[in-house]
Parts: sequence; structure tokens; C-alpha cells
Amino acid sequence: MANFLHLLACAFGLGSWVAVNGLWVELPLIVNALPEGWELPSFLTVIIQLANLGPLLVTIMHKLCPGRLNERAVIYSILSIGIISCILLIFFWDKTTVVAGAPHSTAFFIITFFLSLVDCTSSVTFLPFMMQLPPKYITTYFIGEGLSGFIPGVIALAQGVGMAKCVNTSQTVGNHTDEEVWSMQTEYLPPNFSTEVFFSFLAAMMCISLVAFLGLNRLPRTFDLSTENLVPDTVGSVSSGLENPVAETDGEERKPQREDGEKAERHHSTYQLVYIYFLVVWVNASTNGLLPSVQTYSCMPYGNLAYHLSAALASVANPVACTIAMFFQNRSLIFLGMLTVLGTGFGSYNMAMAAMSPCPLLHGSAAGEAIIVISWLLFTGTLSYVKVMVGVILRDRSHSALVWCGAAAQMGSLVGSVTMFPLVNVYRLFKSGDVCNTQCPS
Repeated sequence: MANFLHLLACAFGLGSWVAVNGLWVELPLIVNALPEGWELPSFLTVIIQLANLGPLLVTIMHKLCPGRLNERAVIYSILSIGIISCILLIFFWDKTTVVAGAPHSTAFFIITFFLSLVDCTSSVTFLPFMMQLPPKYITTYFIGEGLSGFIPGVIALAQGVGMAKCVNTSQTVGNHTDEEVWSMQTEYLPPNFSTEVFFSFLAAMMCISLVAFLGLNRLPRTFDLSTENLVPDTVGSVSSGLENPVAETDGEERKPQREDGEKAERHHSTYQLVYIYFLVVWVNASTNGLLPSVQTYSCMPYGNLAYHLSAALASVANPVACTIAMFFQNRSLIFLGMLTVLGTGFGSYNMAMAAMSPCPLLHGSAAGEAIIVISWLLFTGTLSYVKVMVGVILRDRSHSALVWCGAAAQMGSLVGSVTMFPLVNVYRLFKSGDVCNTQCPS
């Protein structure tokens, strides 16, 4: 029974962010088909931020009407919406409509909003539901949540959408001379399976998550009886620990222990708290707003394969970093600051290559492709570790600190996406290019 419950918890966590992660890793193929082209990621970052309306409404309901919100009904609803949205995506992802005299991917944007609404709302509903089970199953849930980024990345790599070649094509010019002009053009090779099949995989994974949730709700009564006293005690102890950092257990103060066995200091000065929340705002602004908006501009000049690998491997780096943070924790603010500077350095390189598009450094070389992919991988991995560890620090401080951590994260994401949207789509500071027909100075 225990192994089966672990399997259900893992499969349930799979549906948390699988849809949005799937869209990001499929972008290398989508940007070549939709009219927005390279500007598509900047649109997606804004749409995903708008979808935070879901968790905001859930939080308000918990605040104004505590105990009145039917958590199970909300989870059933959002998983059903996710499945329906993935199915609609299969048939309508490439349909366009004319808006303000130009074609736009209206259907894709609307469906993406609902998928984002599902994933954003899962952050404030899935984990509270898992608190009804013994603590060991929450760890398994987080593994499933990590797989929600890993599995779409693996499927996208198997799809092989990054394969392209440069072909010499001719074009007839002139009305009477019929002169032929030869030029190099990029020819994208067909993927191993279509985008529609990929979206079918996403729909299947959402269905697996829904079935797992059904299974968790239909646990044998013997299991319920064996844990009905454990869960309230667990939740109560966690809540008391969050609200009161020095809550007593067995007559002793509960204080976090460092790896060297020394007692860690829970209390931080005002300057340290400002520093911690600055890290939250900056890291989320970078990873959720600033850099994703220009990923196409930084990678596509090196070729579609570089873009495909950077998108897929970056989605894998996030859960890997979270897994590392579970086993190797370093709460030193100095260390986290240094790691943030390191991650920002990789992000700055990515931004610089986007600004230099269509002729970034080492354009047209294998070294340039490898460096940009590794840079995106390390940028995502280092800052993901910082996000996890800052959350652990604030969780141990108090419940309100964790709430403000979430608010700071959303504020950073919003500022990052709102800042980049006009730069990309209004002022057009970033220029697109083609690895085959772009002539760059040596």
C-alpha cells in the first residue's frame, strides 16, 4: 500500500506545472509556425503572469472565508480545465485571427492563459491537499513536481525539432533578364513527431494526474483511520513552528540545526531581511520575466538546435536544482549572494547575446552553440537553487515571512515581464536573424 501511495503522490505532482513547462520546451518548433515568431516568448511571460489571478482568488477565499473553500472541488476543476485546454491545443494551437490588421495567435494565447491558470493555481491547492497525508508522501509529491519539467524536456529532445540545414536556393529577379540569384536559406527538417502529438502527451500526463488524485481521494478507510490523528498533529506542529519560530517540543526550544551541528540563528536583522527579499525579487524577475522574453534572440542566431537544447535542458535544470537543495542545503546568506551573482553573470551573457543578435559572439561556430546552451543551463540551475534555499530560510522564520516571499516572487516576475514586453514588442531593441543567411563580420 505504501509504495502504491508513493506512486499516486508522484503522479499527482506531475500535473502541477507540466503544461506550462511543455509549452516552453516546444517553443523552438512553435516560433517557426506562429506569426509572432521570435516575439512569442515575451507574450507568454505576460500571459503567465496574468494567470496569477487564480492563486490570488484562492488566497482571498482562504482569508475571507476560512474553511469554506472546497479544496477537492477546486483541484478537480483545475485538472479538468487543464485536460480540456491541452485537447483544444491539439486542434487550435496554430489557428490565427486578424487583430488590428495583422494575424495573431489568438487561440494559442487564450488556451495558454487557461493552462497557466491551472498551473499557477496548483501552487496553492495541491500542496495543502498533500498535508492531509503523512509527511513522507509530501517528498514524493515534490519529486513528481520536478518530473513535470523533466518529462516534457525529455519528450521534446526525442521529438528532435532542432534539426535544420542550410541549403543553397535560387531566386529569379528582373522582369526581362530572368537572372538567378543564389542564397543560403534555412531548411527545417521534419521532427520525429508533430506538435499535435506532443500536446497529446501533455493531455495524457494531465489525465494521469487526475486519475492519481481520484485514487488519493479513494484511499481505503483503514488507511484513513491509521492516519487521521497523525495528520492534524503534523499540520498543527508545522503551523505552530511557522507561526512561532521558537515553539517548544519535548520541553526544548525547536531551532534549526546546521550541518555542523551548531544551532542556526532564526532571527535576522532588518538589513538581512531586506537583502533576502531583494534576492527573491531579483531571482524571480530574472528567471520568470527578463531572460525568458529574449531566449529566442540569444539562442536562435546559433541555430534551432541551440535554442531547442537550451529550452529543454533549462527545464530539466530546475527540478535537478530543487532535488540538490533537498539533500545539500547551504543557508549562508553570503553563499546565496555569491550564487546569485554567478547566476546573474550567466544571465547577463545570455542577455548580451540577445542584444547582439543577429551576430552574437562566436556566431556560426560549435563553440558558440555549446557556450550559449551551457550558459542557459547554469543560469537556470544556480538561481533555482537560490529560490529554494531562500524559501527554506523564510519558511523556518514564520508563516507571514513565507507569505511575503510569495508576494515578492510574484512582484519580481511581474516587473521582469512588464519591463521586457515593450522593449521587445514596442521599441524592438532586439533583432532577429538566421544562422544560414545572416552575414556577420569576421
